[in-house]
Amino acid sequence: EVQLQASGGGLVQAGGSLRLSCATSGFTFGDYAIGWFRQAPGKEREGVSCISGRGRNSYYEDFVKGRFTISRDDAKKAVYLQMSSLKPEDTAVYYCAAEEFLGITCATVARRYEYWGLGTQVTVSS
Repeated sequence: EVQLQASGGGLVQAGGSLRLSCATSGFTFGDYAIGWFRQAPGKEREGVSCISGRGRNSYYEDFVKGRFTISRDDAKKAVYLQMSSLKPEDTAVYYCAAEEFLGITCATVARRYEYWGLGTQVTVSS
């Protein structure tokens, strides 16, 4: 059974940091890109960042470049999203998802991701 579980969310002041974790199981981790997505109240889900498996490349949406860093630990089958310089507009439920992807550079195109985990709430106060 494929499982993804995001954790690490919480309440933080603007300018602060949080580290999200995505624990996975049930699939060949190295064959999958892992993406982070978020959905704020009243807004559509949007991509944030992703990291490919074999290619080890990462991709960031413009609004998080320079503030967020994605990484993966193949031994633990986990992916992390280090978020710094957080802004109130980063407030959302954050989800991790998996896409079978053997290419080099991934993309945060939600419809390509086959497996999704439950989200974790991130709230940034001003």
